[in-house]
Amino acid sequence: MLNRRHIRIKIFHILYGFYQDEERNAVKAKSALDHSITKMHELYLLLLNMVSDMQGLAIDRIETGRKKQLPTAEDLHPNTKFVRNAPLRVLANSKNLKSETEELGMGWGNKRELLRNMFRDLVEDDEYTAYMASDERGYKHDRDSLIRMFRKNLINQEAFQDMIEEESIFWIDDLDLASSMVIKTIKSIQEDDDEVELLQVWREDDDDKEFMEGLFAQTLAQGETNEVLIKEGAQNWELERIALTDRILMKMALAEAKEFPSIPLKVTLNEYIELSKYYSTEKSHGFINGILDQLFIKLVDSGDIKKTGRGLV
Repeated sequence: MLNRRHIRIKIFHILYGFYQDEERNAVKAKSALDHSITKMHELYLLLLNMVSDMQGLAIDRIETGRKKQLPTAEDLHPNTKFVRNAPLRVLANSKNLKSETEELGMGWGNKRELLRNMFRDLVEDDEYTAYMASDERGYKHDRDSLIRMFRKNLINQEAFQDMIEEESIFWIDDLDLASSMVIKTIKSIQEDDDEVELLQVWREDDDDKEFMEGLFAQTLAQGETNEVLIKEGAQNWELERIALTDRILMKMALAEAKEFPSIPLKVTLNEYIELSKYYSTEKSHGFINGILDQLFIKLVDSGDIKKTGRGLV
């Protein structure tokens, strides 16, 4: 499920492309934003399938060993602990996962060789070998071990990260959130479950989608007005000398501060300072902090920023 920080990141990426494009087509930009949300859900399904497909690859490995011309004792009596991993079996047999994957045309169909290479790396990883060698049994042991393998090995493989970067410009930034959704999904599987409940991008009981729509639209609608404010706040700086990333982040912050009365100003300020630390220059966070701080005070005094409820905190 999307959180508000990730929503801000997605809007920032789309606006960065929008302001670099001479066409500056708002409809096209909104379509790109919606597409990026769809792609994040697809990445979540791809990661879940990556985990579930590990069982089939483990079964293939066992069968290959048994069919050797001169099988070893280990080939004839293989350790099936991973194949029998309880939450892994639920994922591998999930009709919900299979149905939604097929509906969206997702899966590892043309990337099976990469998946096989990832499995070979997994079985050589310390986490996997320790799990297979352990005499410990039980659902919690299976679940926690599977999550550690996913977190420590699978999503950190360089070849996998290269692949997702090639597949979508959004996926590298989406990987942490999509991975956390996979972990949450695995944790939600109970010992007696025979099916998995998939997470959706939006929760039915929150207003995050409305937040995304409003922040995107208002940042564009108030673009010129907020540029004037930024120029005034920057004093001796020419607007063109301010990095585009900084200008976009400040435009978003000003639009958010004015249009979302329930979000405290301190929350808005801190969020965009943190984003600047990751996406802009080394000194940007101090620059943005100084400008936004004085503009927020000015806009509160003028009545252009009004906070209610939680926003007053």
